Amino acid sequence: MADVKYDVLGIGNALFDVLVRTDEAFLAKHGMTKGSMSLIDEARAAAIYKDMGPATEVSGGSAANTIVGIGSLGARAAYVGKVKDDQIGKLYVHDIRASGVAFNTPAATDGPATGCSYILVTDDGERTMNTYLGAAQDLSPADIDPAEIAGAAIVYLEGYLWDPKNAKDAFVKAAKIAHDSKRKVALTLSDSFCVDRYRDEFRSLMRNGTVDIVFANESELHSLYMTSDFDTALKQLRNDVNLGVVTRSEKGCMVVSSEDAVAAPAFPVDKVVDTTGAGDLFAAGFLYGLARNLAYKQCGELGALAAAEVIQHIGARPLVSLKELAGQRGLTA
Repeated sequence: MADVKYDVLGIGNALFDVLVRTDEAFLAKHGMTKGSMSLIDEARAAAIYKDMGPATEVSGGSAANTIVGIGSLGARAAYVGKVKDDQIGKLYVHDIRASGVAFNTPAATDGPATGCSYILVTDDGERTMNTYLGAAQDLSPADIDPAEIAGAAIVYLEGYLWDPKNAKDAFVKAAKIAHDSKRKVALTLSDSFCVDRYRDEFRSLMRNGTVDIVFANESELHSLYMTSDFDTALKQLRNDVNLGVVTRSEKGCMVVSSEDAVAAPAFPVDKVVDTTGAGDLFAAGFLYGLARNLAYKQCGELGALAAAEVIQHIGARPLVSLKELAGQRGLTA
């Protein structure tokens, strides 16, 4: 077995986030389903951007946000994702490396521009995402470095990778290398609409052992098992995967395995500003705890702390050191 170089390595769609506060009327005008993630083409991206008004523009991408959060907690983290060698792509590479994350995926020199997600945040903090994948869809098995994968204790994959065919193949290759190297593979289901698209495939990945750990929120869990009953869905998750982690907003989270079921509370916040990245940062805290062999309840508390930080401001990445924040709460090992 190769030496552990990284606590967690994440693979995902590398996207630049364009965020703006808006209202329900804007969503209706553009035919958007509130709280969803929709894939859009370049023309629709341009039309939405033109109509958005002043925006906050920051590096994003679901798995990338998680990995940056893990780095902020003080763990060794790496990321694999595709950008183009354009201005936004160069900024993206700078941002993720500046956060202490190893990022070695070669940028594309031709083809579509670096991908962007146009995120509309309503007054209740709910985010509605419109994603132009751009160069992210060109992530391929050739971008998967076996030595990098084998050197990660946990390989973390986002469900959104199932949208582009090449990225799906990269996902499968990475999972196989990880298991051949006796590593763990984690999957976040990403979005209930993503689950609707790939329900059978995601369940197959769980049942055939391609993934060991699954992260979901309540709506994703209900979509996965096509039931509105939480306990029924949780029982099925427990039967399908080695470790299931379900976030429940202000109700905290449930962690289930064949041996145990553990609840962990949420951290209360004064005001929810933007839920973009809440699940991403929860996964960051949980995976950090898992890499440190903490008890599941402690992992859940770290996840809740990281999520609480990110929902109190615009953008999906922490604005303070999560390591210091966790230390203040006595949560680090």
